[in-house]
Amino acid sequence: MVFLAAAIVAGLAAIAGAFGVAMIVRATLEGVTRQPELKGSLQTIMFIGVPLAEALPILGIVIAFLILGNA
Repeated sequence: MVFLAAAIVAGLAAIAGAFGVAMIVRATLEGVTRQPELKGSLQTIMFIGVPLAEALPILGIVIAFLILGNA
């Protein structure tokens, strides 16, 4: 049962991270499409936002390892 809990935590974290990054990239592409002259600043904001969105899956994996460590 513990392995199932760890797998669910890791899987949901991966899905949430992928969804978050996809939303950030989509918004950046829409912004560049509407105002191409802002490409540089939008890319900078995207490069800051993507690691922040990737922090969630990393924490999820840590929690999954903690669940497995207590088994």
